[in-house]
Amino acid sequence: MTDPRDPLLTELLGVALEAGRRAGALLRDGRPADLGVAATKSSPIDVVTEMDIAAEKLITDFLAERRPHDGLLGEEGAATEGTSGIRWVVDPLDGTVNYLYGLPTWAVSIAAERDGRAVVGVVEAPVRGETFRAVLGGGAFLNDRPVRCRPAPPLDQALVSTGFNYVAAVRAHQADVAQRLIPRLRDIRRSGSAAVDLCDVAAGRLDGYYERGLHPWDLAAGALIAREAGALTGGRPGTPPTGELTVAAPPGLFEPLQALLEDFGAWHD
Repeated sequence: MTDPRDPLLTELLGVALEAGRRAGALLRDGRPADLGVAATKSSPIDVVTEMDIAAEKLITDFLAERRPHDGLLGEEGAATEGTSGIRWVVDPLDGTVNYLYGLPTWAVSIAAERDGRAVVGVVEAPVRGETFRAVLGGGAFLNDRPVRCRPAPPLDQALVSTGFNYVAAVRAHQADVAQRLIPRLRDIRRSGSAAVDLCDVAAGRLDGYYERGLHPWDLAAGALIAREAGALTGGRPGTPPTGELTVAAPPGLFEPLQALLEDFGAWHD
């Protein structure tokens, strides 16, 4: 069992909070009025801006200064092995398209893993004035207030969020899954940030969340925060969250939602 009072975890949380605060301030206050696309990833609409790159450099430089022996995995290409048993998993700007268009739903996501397991998670959402954080075994917090996920509603009363891939063939199948799912739910939302969606499950603003095609940096911090708030997380039945599928919801909703997604083939084209 992990002791959330472990001094190492306290140190890692402090580092993550400060890195998230600095990167969030840079992104919020330094966004150019003429912000444009610096590069694309999986498709021409899967974009990277100059601010994604600047935020990741700020975070990686800060982590290298404070924790020089740790490993790192960053969305915009930063990757080092490290020798300490700690690896940072960083999305410097989750919700880049929202950020590009001036929409408020974007966040900085920073997780620390120990021996491959997430033990600290911070999601900084500066425009919302919100910092979500969790330490394994220590609960989840929004700013300084403990948060818990909502009690599970019946499936047909559940408000569930999802996201869509930027590859046309993949998103076409995702749209088909959503079309089949909508009549079974209260409704579906699409915010554009996996990290924010997972935190909104933790805070009781959503009943559940699912998405195909996430990367480790998209979900490492948010999934830990959701679990520490009482949610279950997984992928296909019997598996953890993966690129095939990520599902988060409270017990009692998680199981029927996961079963429907499996039945609808949400994890493949």
